[in-house]
Amino acid sequence: MKLVQWSRLVPLLSRLSCNVSYPRVNKFKVLFFSTKTLNSHSFDSLYKRVSPIRDPKASIIPVLEKWVEDGNTVKRLDLRLLIRRMMYYRRFQHALEISHWMSDRRYIELSPSDVAIRLDLIFKVHGLENAEKYFHSIAKPLKAAQSYGALLYCYVKEKSVDKAHALVEEMKKLGFATTSFAYNMLVNLYSQTGQNEKIEILMQEMKSNGIPRDKFTLLNRLNAYAVKSDIGGMEKILNQMEEAPDISIDWNAYAIMANGYMKVGLTEKGLEMLKKVEEMTINRKTNMVLDFLLTLYARTGNKEELYRIWNLYKSAGRVQNTSYSSMITCLAKLDDIEGAEKIFQEFESSCTRFDFRVLNRLLVAYCKKCLFDKAESIVRKNVEESVKSGKAPYASTWNILAIGYLEDKQMPKAVEMAKNALLVGRRNWKMDPTTVDSCLQYLEAQRDVEGAEDFVKLLGASGLLTQEVYNRLLRTYIAAKKPVSNVLGRMKVDGFSVAEATNEIL
Repeated sequence: MKLVQWSRLVPLLSRLSCNVSYPRVNKFKVLFFSTKTLNSHSFDSLYKRVSPIRDPKASIIPVLEKWVEDGNTVKRLDLRLLIRRMMYYRRFQHALEISHWMSDRRYIELSPSDVAIRLDLIFKVHGLENAEKYFHSIAKPLKAAQSYGALLYCYVKEKSVDKAHALVEEMKKLGFATTSFAYNMLVNLYSQTGQNEKIEILMQEMKSNGIPRDKFTLLNRLNAYAVKSDIGGMEKILNQMEEAPDISIDWNAYAIMANGYMKVGLTEKGLEMLKKVEEMTINRKTNMVLDFLLTLYARTGNKEELYRIWNLYKSAGRVQNTSYSSMITCLAKLDDIEGAEKIFQEFESSCTRFDFRVLNRLLVAYCKKCLFDKAESIVRKNVEESVKSGKAPYASTWNILAIGYLEDKQMPKAVEMAKNALLVGRRNWKMDPTTVDSCLQYLEAQRDVEGAEDFVKLLGASGLLTQEVYNRLLRTYIAAKKPVSNVLGRMKVDGFSVAEATNEIL
């Protein structure tokens, strides 16, 4: 069976891969987000109103206003819980809307924690530059340790080493670096950027300043050693954690160890660590643990263990959409397409709301094996059913097919699927520039002016017009021996200059 070159699907779909990531060691959330479940009757009523609105482009403010008009009382706690729930489901745009509505329309006074959460949401929705602008606009009484911690978290996520270091120095002057938090964030950052020599300097600084290391410090150091495959360093830190009376070791440590061992081929040691993870999580079977175990057992190539874990969690009723996705990907990695199809069928029969992200995992497997008829058939079936129920398909679903066809050199189908992706994509949804250029290059070779124009119009509607796109369109007109004055005029209207490259084309 012919296999598609996987080089382009893998980077685009990195989140769909079966490559395990280290368990997230995120003290930011521990500091600023309560983990208690404090649901109230009024919160449940409000959440039921806003929950069905899944499209980030659709504002939930009218729903909130209607809820108030219906005689409900707005409580600070309910809004905070609602923001937290939206963030849990990665509905950051809606969470940010609620945060602004909370202060701008309901005149609820924000706390330093509310401000820190808003800063984090602005970063997630609008990027680092806007998060920095908001930080500088925060009134002095509210610009507390939480806000500095939130901005530091942004810098770590962006791997902005210089900015993070400067901010921590400012935090020290303000007395906001008296705990391990800032140091742990820097350890995380230095680990990500390969600056491991700076980690030891930080540890010495913590010691000399009398700042005790905690579980997060050691987990971050353990992770740093695992990233660079330093087995001796990993084992040293784990021993420290196991022997420290003040450290409550959890499954994350053994998960990092398991991943580190398997990364260098020490499968038996990795399996020992996996068994420890299982033992420690036997009474709290979460989807994060399940996804991790599935991925690591798939890496060993042991399908029996994979199914054992799957059935164990399924019998406990702890399988959610993300875990169906992980299981499908792991079975595909083990070349078990039939097994992946059965898991998808289980998902279809049990889900209350269809999730295209699960389907996407099966599509990746189909495209890798060049099973395009199956892929298109299952997509069209689920798109038709979803449209009937008012749910739009994801652009990424069509995009996977487009890339699969591109890799298989089926260019007419690739262009068709790419157009479908652009039709349903939200504005500013980013299609891979290589995919865009490949489609336009094909249309140029075919001298298909009409097809190129259709494609460019879709790119424009998605906010994806670039100088390169217009240059391709110009080449298509020239290849077809059509006048280009209209294209040049549109370029100027859209803010693109007839640059040197364009002159060369002409």
